[in-house]
Amino acid sequence: MLRPKVPTMPTPTGIVTPPAVIEPTTVVKPSTAPSPAPVAPAPKRPTIQLTPGAVLALAGGGTAVVLVVGTVLVSMLLAVAITAASVAVCALVLRSLMSSQHRR
Repeated sequence: MLRPKVPTMPTPTGIVTPPAVIEPTTVVKPSTAPSPAPVAPAPKRPTIQLTPGAVLALAGGGTAVVLVVGTVLVSMLLAVAITAASVAVCALVLRSLMSSQHRR
């Protein structure tokens, strides 16, 4: 009841042949429609000109982003290091407790 049954593939009863005639499909072109009106070229976008104040703002913003990301990464590394050190101290304490129990 709980045993899986592997399905059996039925064997073909005769010679399987592909269809004898393959009819090609025909491509029908639509009738020629009047061409649309020419599209006017898009107006040129003005180039961005950076003033010295904008350059200083961009540099300050980039520096702030780098400092924030660096602070987050360093704090995560510090958290991992503190966790690893506390686990190591716990392991040493447990090992010393277990070894002192065997001596008694």
